Amino acid sequence: MIRKFIRYYKPHWKLFAADMICALMIAVVDLLFPMASRYAMQQLLPENAFGAFFGVMGALVAAYLIRAGFQYFVNYWGHVLGVHMEADMRRELFAHLQTLPFKFYDKNRTGHLMSRVVNDLFEVVELAHHGPEDLFISFLTLVGALGIMLAIRWELGLLILILVPLIVAFACWRRKRMSAASRKVKERIAGINADIESSISGVRVARAFHNEAYEMEKFNRGNEEYRYAKRGFYREMGIFMSGLDFLTSIMNVAVIAFGGYLIMRGRFDYIDLITFSLYVGTFLQPIRRLSSFMEQYTVGMAGFQRFQELLAVEPDITDAPDAHDLVNVRGEVDFRDVTFSYDEGVRVLSGINLHIPAGQTLALVGPSGGGKSTLCHLVPRFYELEGGQITIDGQDIRGLTLGSLRESVGIVQQDVLLFAGTILENIRYGRITATDEEVVEAAKKAEIHEDILQMPNGYQTYVGERGIMLSGGQKQRVSIARIFLKNPPILILDEATSALDTITEAHIQEAFDKLSQGRTTLVIAHRLSTIRGADQIAFIDASGIRELGSHEELMERDGAYARLYRMQFGSREEG
Repeated sequence: MIRKFIRYYKPHWKLFAADMICALMIAVVDLLFPMASRYAMQQLLPENAFGAFFGVMGALVAAYLIRAGFQYFVNYWGHVLGVHMEADMRRELFAHLQTLPFKFYDKNRTGHLMSRVVNDLFEVVELAHHGPEDLFISFLTLVGALGIMLAIRWELGLLILILVPLIVAFACWRRKRMSAASRKVKERIAGINADIESSISGVRVARAFHNEAYEMEKFNRGNEEYRYAKRGFYREMGIFMSGLDFLTSIMNVAVIAFGGYLIMRGRFDYIDLITFSLYVGTFLQPIRRLSSFMEQYTVGMAGFQRFQELLAVEPDITDAPDAHDLVNVRGEVDFRDVTFSYDEGVRVLSGINLHIPAGQTLALVGPSGGGKSTLCHLVPRFYELEGGQITIDGQDIRGLTLGSLRESVGIVQQDVLLFAGTILENIRYGRITATDEEVVEAAKKAEIHEDILQMPNGYQTYVGERGIMLSGGQKQRVSIARIFLKNPPILILDEATSALDTITEAHIQEAFDKLSQGRTTLVIAHRLSTIRGADQIAFIDASGIRELGSHEELMERDGAYARLYRMQFGSREEG
């Protein structure tokens, strides 16, 4: 885990090196002060060399001014280094999330993922900055101070060497408990974020069912778990810090006691004891710094570990090593013995065989849960096949690059998602490089242009979170405009007109009929009136494809499709 962490310093090694040089100079000044003070008290004052004495003092003032400059660099640029690393990690994580399949998002809550992308990595900044710096300064100061103390009086230096391992052993023992407590806190924060995200997204539903009290109770339950976990962490931290303070204070007492004994025996003098005490203070400073580092390391590495766990999730849908682009697409689509299940043992599709000639329209009808949407989502490889094969123009989709495959497939889904931006931005999402004129043309084809012109800011109108400022029909038509703008050779219309009124639906259906000409189209529809003109209609239920044929053929067969049709239209139409 540490090796993985260190590699994020590599792109910023120059800044890191400068930070370490400044840390080195800070440690040198800290080690210089007691020796300079000892020299001034032992050599200059007894000889009445007052000018030299104050010259040494002036040099120490200058040294501390320079030290302040180095400290500024460490505090400012060191934190900037941490921010750079945090941004790199967040960029890598976000890019990795873009590669994960729908199945991953089906099983993970948005709030948990948000916590890992934002909160966990925020903790890493302090560790990235203070970690190496604290370790470097502490090591230099400890080694330097210990060497000088052994030179001044080896007996006292040996006493320090005996006490330090006790302090280190205590720190290591308690750090493991702090680490476990910190991880629990991270998990509770992620849970709270997930609950908040869910509650805010569903606030209208909560109020519609008058469940505000239930949402508050659910939040309070998670909040109490977080508070309990945080208390546990602070308890461990309190034991760690107070125990460390006790041991370092005992070191001071032991030095004064043993130093006093040596003075009584005539083997030590007061100036050396003062100097030694100053070095003990210098020696204890990195120990306290290390204790603070232990807390940062515990919290930061807990966040980094969760970050690495998410990076370790391998995308199960990737380009094959010999994948090639899908070009000159005609749009002939074949399903051959296609089998799929979301979870082991729960089969959704089994042995599906379909042939869709290029430029034709296949309509999928049947009860909910029959696998219609799943079948369509397999074409752009949103999910990976469990068995069988899907080909486009005779080419297995698993041998095509994902980018070229998805560029060739356009989807209008039943559940419309608009981003929190303008109408112009949301339509242009269909093709990012489109001009304003092309966006307007797509809006006209989707029968939304006139509505947009009547809005306060036209195409610059803000649609709100998930498009909440627009009506259901307007949101659907904006999403349809995207597909007009993308203009792909293969279309998937998943209940694309479900939120539209009858009149608008008729206009949109005409536009779809025009768009479908010369393109392969898969249509999922519950309103059977919209798919009567399809080249083929497949009735799908839990048993698979029950019937396949044109509207007239299926009505003549008087099977499941005909019964469904009569349920919608009764005796008014008989085909």
